Amino acid sequence: MGVLRALGDSFSGTLADQWKDIFTAGRFDEHVVVAPGVLQSTNRGRGANVRGSEGVITSGSLIYVPENTAAFIFSGSGIENVISQPGTYEYQNGQQSIFNGGGIGESLFSQMGERIGYGGISGDYKQIAFVNLREIRDIKFGTRGPLMYNDKFYGTDLEIFAYGSFAIKVIDPVRFVRNFVPPNVMSYTFDDPAARSQVLSDFLQSFIVAVNSLSAECRISQLPAKANEIAQCVHSDPANAGTWRERFGFDCVKVSIENIEFSPESRELVKQFSSNKMNVKAYEGVSVEAGNMAAQQKIAQGIQDGGLGEMGGMLFGMNMAQGLGPVGQMPGTPGAGAWPGQPAAASVTNPSSEIAPAEPAASASAVKPQALSLDDQLNAVKKLKELLDAGILSQDEFEAKKKQILGL
Repeated sequence: MGVLRALGDSFSGTLADQWKDIFTAGRFDEHVVVAPGVLQSTNRGRGANVRGSEGVITSGSLIYVPENTAAFIFSGSGIENVISQPGTYEYQNGQQSIFNGGGIGESLFSQMGERIGYGGISGDYKQIAFVNLREIRDIKFGTRGPLMYNDKFYGTDLEIFAYGSFAIKVIDPVRFVRNFVPPNVMSYTFDDPAARSQVLSDFLQSFIVAVNSLSAECRISQLPAKANEIAQCVHSDPANAGTWRERFGFDCVKVSIENIEFSPESRELVKQFSSNKMNVKAYEGVSVEAGNMAAQQKIAQGIQDGGLGEMGGMLFGMNMAQGLGPVGQMPGTPGAGAWPGQPAAASVTNPSSEIAPAEPAASASAVKPQALSLDDQLNAVKKLKELLDAGILSQDEFEAKKKQILGL
């Protein structure tokens, strides 16, 4: 039974494979890099080439090669032929056909005899695949953890996360098929995580190197505008993505940085830096008087928050010394008046007048401070009121000092 079946299959298969075939590229999307050749067997329901054997290409078949693709013809020996120019090509290295000028004996009987030896099938197995030579765009990337960036503007290491996309292009399709695409694969896309994993790992390593090389001259906010420089650095990295051309036959041709954001800790550092800088900028170019007023407001705020404490007397003495008048002046000094209740010293008109010496007890009397004049008292109270209004003195401190000055 097996021999009879092999005989029947070889006869029917040989007849079905006499039709010449038409192959073109399968559907490509943005990330498909290898697509299988598609047999055009029917057209709107018309066509009889529907029972041909898989893996058999008849001599005289047509191969349509679209723009930005390269056609690969695979046989038992590997890559049989590569077509890298667009156009229509006729294949003449397949099985003989009576429709391609072959005789009946060579096209039918010799093939039937060969197929019987293989159980009724052909010993040939050929496939056609198309490689996408256009840019494979919008391959997303993102740093898996925080990336350290030494920003010279802030003068510290900041943690950032970067997100974006990059594009690759097949430069050497033969090297790409041999070194990157797995064996016996007619369809390959970078949407597959397994296909994208190695490329992303290499790219991120080169991206980190490229970004850090720009830290000496660029602020973080300028990195998105440096996408071309980053792409060039990635392309020339001798350890990772820069080796793609020699290893896999494709290259990184574009890098697009969509977003760069700080880690929460680095964001707080930048906010604090900006706040401090704005506080300093606020006082640039103002007058000395306005600056002193701002400083007094700061001091008043601190006193309001923490109180005067032991510094109250010192602040009072520093601010009021000039307005308290000649307190502490001794009688007899220039400008000093008489003590209350004591007559003024008589002017010396007769140097020879005898003046009774003072009693020792009287000379040892305690020296009293000179009382303030009414104007001095009013000026001192006025200055105290200004300190009270500025918030430097509390109401209780103001009342105590006022009573001290007025002698109440």
